[in-house]
Amino acid sequence: MTQLLVCIITSLAICVVAFVIWVSNRRKIAAQTIGRAEELAKKTVSEAERDAERLRKEAQVEAKEKFFALKADFDKQAKDRRNELNSIERRLTQKEEHLDRKFAEMENKDRELAGRQKQLSSREAQNEETDRKLKDLIAEQQRQLETIAGLTSDDAKRMLLKSLESDARHDAALLVKKIEDEARQKAEHNSRRIISMAIQRCAVDHTVETTVSVVDLPREDLKGRIIGREGRNIRTLEQATGVDLIVDDTPEAIILSGFDPIRREVAKMAIEKLISDGRIHPSRIEEVVEKVKKELDERIKQEGENAALELGQADIHPDMLYMLGKLKFRTSYGQNVLQHSKEVAYLAGFMARELGLPSRTAVRAGLFHDIGKAMDREIEGTHTELSLKLCRKYGESRDVMDAIEAHHFDVDFVNIESILVQAADAISAARPGARREMLESYVKRLEKLEKIADSFDGVSKAFALQAGREIRIIVESAKISDEQAIWLSKDIAKKIQSEMQYPGQIKVTVIRETRAVEYAK
Repeated sequence: MTQLLVCIITSLAICVVAFVIWVSNRRKIAAQTIGRAEELAKKTVSEAERDAERLRKEAQVEAKEKFFALKADFDKQAKDRRNELNSIERRLTQKEEHLDRKFAEMENKDRELAGRQKQLSSREAQNEETDRKLKDLIAEQQRQLETIAGLTSDDAKRMLLKSLESDARHDAALLVKKIEDEARQKAEHNSRRIISMAIQRCAVDHTVETTVSVVDLPREDLKGRIIGREGRNIRTLEQATGVDLIVDDTPEAIILSGFDPIRREVAKMAIEKLISDGRIHPSRIEEVVEKVKKELDERIKQEGENAALELGQADIHPDMLYMLGKLKFRTSYGQNVLQHSKEVAYLAGFMARELGLPSRTAVRAGLFHDIGKAMDREIEGTHTELSLKLCRKYGESRDVMDAIEAHHFDVDFVNIESILVQAADAISAARPGARREMLESYVKRLEKLEKIADSFDGVSKAFALQAGREIRIIVESAKISDEQAIWLSKDIAKKIQSEMQYPGQIKVTVIRETRAVEYAK
């Protein structure tokens, strides 16, 4: 037990001694650290002071450099300004001297003008005195002449004037006659020159329209497909277009016969589309024909717009442009009416310009003078009346309508444009090869043939074919029965015999069709 106690006491003593030694060492280490920190702080402060001094010196040097640079720039600007002011001062001095010289010259001129004014005043006084003396002398001579002649001055004047008047009338009559003769000769010469120049500048090629068109086929075997089984395709085409299709031995070609150019164009376009599409059967034919008719309407509008643009007439109503386009497919004595109307507009406008007149009225009247022919097959009335009706409807001027109304001498000429349009119309129609009388009478015969058929109740469409040797009539199945169709063909044939004259015979074919249509849904 005693030993254990000794051991504990010894251990405690060792611990106390170790603690004392540890505390003493910590104090020494702390004292050393503080000393080193103080030395480092003094060293840092010393370096900072040296850097501050160096920066201060550098700043002073830089400030001095900037000061000297600014001072040099200021001195330069001040010197330039002084030079500029000196230059301005010199110019002002020169202007002052110039103005002084001018002022001196003006004073000299004023003195000269004053001297001249005095001279003129003196001369005017002398002239007035001379005039007074001359008047007195003339009056004295006149009194002496009256005494010698036994006549007063008024009587002598009247006698002299009467003699002069008689001579003047005689000379004036001779001069008037000479001027009239020269004017008549000159007017005839100028009119011939203007018309010949107009014809020369506006010369166009004329081709007489025919009643057939040719459709080229890429292969010969397509003829069979166009004819179809038992001829149903070709019958559908003929019924839908009103054109007679002639499929003969002509290699790779089909002939379309019909007097209406619009129908022939529809048939041609439809056949070409069917060939390119490859599907040729009745329902497809009807669908393509309807589509082609719409496309042709757009083409007609474009033709009208092109004609107006070509003549420089931009303010034309769209409906009038459509009517102009329809003239592309209308002929008059074999002459294309649109080409004829454009040529009349060219000729009338040129002659108006040569006469020094505004050409707008003449050009528009020439362009619209036959526009009624676009609808004379659909509406009763002459083409002149229909042309006036269209122009009045779409706001054309009174001068344009007067010229249109007088171009066939239906009324008297009321303005120069009327005479020019009539002359231009006659020139265009009289060109060699421009018109063909036989073709026009032939077309009129075909039109009359169709009108006779259309006059019967129940007729849907009527087409004159085979150069007028056949007429095909499509009737409405709801109104005409099979028995009535037979009697209808006889009635139409009798009316044709009584109202028309024609060589040979005309075949009347009445077609009645019943269709049953249903849709699978």
